[in-house]
Amino acid sequence: MSDRDRADAVYAALLTRQGERWVQPRVERTRRVLELLDDPQRTYRVVHVTGTNGKTSTSRIAESLVRAHGLRTGLFTSPHLERFTERIQIDGEPADDAAIADAWDEISPIVDLVDAELTSVGDAPLTFFELLTVLAFVAFADAPVDVAIVEVGMGGSWDSTNTADGDVAVFAPIDLDHADRLGDTIAEIATVKAGIIKPGALAVSAAQDAAATAVLRETAARQGATLAMEGADFAVTADVLAVGGQQFSMRGLAGSYDDLYLPLYGAHQAYNAALAIAAVESLIGAGTVPLAPDVLAEGLAEATSPGRLQLVGVAPTVLVDSAHNPHGAAALVTALRTSFDVDEWGVVVGVLADKDASGIMDALAPIAARVFATSPESERAADADDIADLAERADLPVTVHPDLADAADAAREWAAASDRRAVIVAGSVVLAGQALALADAEGWKSGAAG
Repeated sequence: MSDRDRADAVYAALLTRQGERWVQPRVERTRRVLELLDDPQRTYRVVHVTGTNGKTSTSRIAESLVRAHGLRTGLFTSPHLERFTERIQIDGEPADDAAIADAWDEISPIVDLVDAELTSVGDAPLTFFELLTVLAFVAFADAPVDVAIVEVGMGGSWDSTNTADGDVAVFAPIDLDHADRLGDTIAEIATVKAGIIKPGALAVSAAQDAAATAVLRETAARQGATLAMEGADFAVTADVLAVGGQQFSMRGLAGSYDDLYLPLYGAHQAYNAALAIAAVESLIGAGTVPLAPDVLAEGLAEATSPGRLQLVGVAPTVLVDSAHNPHGAAALVTALRTSFDVDEWGVVVGVLADKDASGIMDALAPIAARVFATSPESERAADADDIADLAERADLPVTVHPDLADAADAAREWAAASDRRAVIVAGSVVLAGQALALADAEGWKSGAAG
């Protein structure tokens, strides 16, 4: 069996477990497995990232900055776009298939033991995400890495990633999401997310709603942690459009950094980068030592964020964004308006049924000249007809398509009729992953529409 086949077998085994959305509000199950493995998550430093939007981009930028310091990095993010090994990265690349398979062989006997313990007390076996977290922590220890940047799966306090003791706790913007699990108010959600702040840790946060800010400050004080807030302690001071991305300046925790180039579209990415820089300042020099200009420039230049305003086609222009909630969709619209000289956007939309499809469509409506409604390839996908109904309610021209390939063909043909038109594919991480694969398979960058 090849290493790829072995890794694929690991994923197949994970898929037999309760899915990612099946979350129990406790970490004891994951902690038990890790204890029996001698706590691999304690063999490296950890930057722990939570929030509602921007946490993946912030995590990826922070990882690139840490790697630019000559440190070996691990990066754990969710979900994946095309292949599950994207979630567990070593030094900026998906972990080797052999490393994943070997790590699974290492943990399997312990998993069997803990599953038996759980069954004996009438509890369900370990879940997909619990085991994926353990797999990542073991792979990072085996590498070994110096620093792991770990993105929370859901919430914070009871997420399985919270078995790691974050040296730095990072908070991307907090908004309403997963209300069925995290709470109905910003304050309730922030309380769950604030659970990643460990005693004596350093914490950094993007600008937040007043209710979230109050929760973060109270939690940090209770834990004896230091909290740096965007605006008061660090801030973006300038941001202008540049070829292939943007140029920005910021006031950091330890110094000012001017004319920084970031190869990512959208002003929101400058704010994600500023948050990442503050996190790395906290990690490297406890927020008191400025980052070296050449290291900072290298780290930002190497930063990528697949599926986030990613250009995947030319003639016509096609962009992919994984915006899957109203806050993310609103940020996408702002980025499209400020970063691209386009008169009309054709919006290919596919949403999962457990997301706020109405809110997403309301956010996208101001830039949509035409909507191409479809469904992601997922058992949780919302019906394309329901998406079309939302578009019609917003008085938008819309067509319904059975799958992404059909929607993309129609959208690209529509956009090719004018050099002032372009296409954006959005609404779901699953749809974004499909679009990346389809664009590569069909050679959209060659400019052959229709």
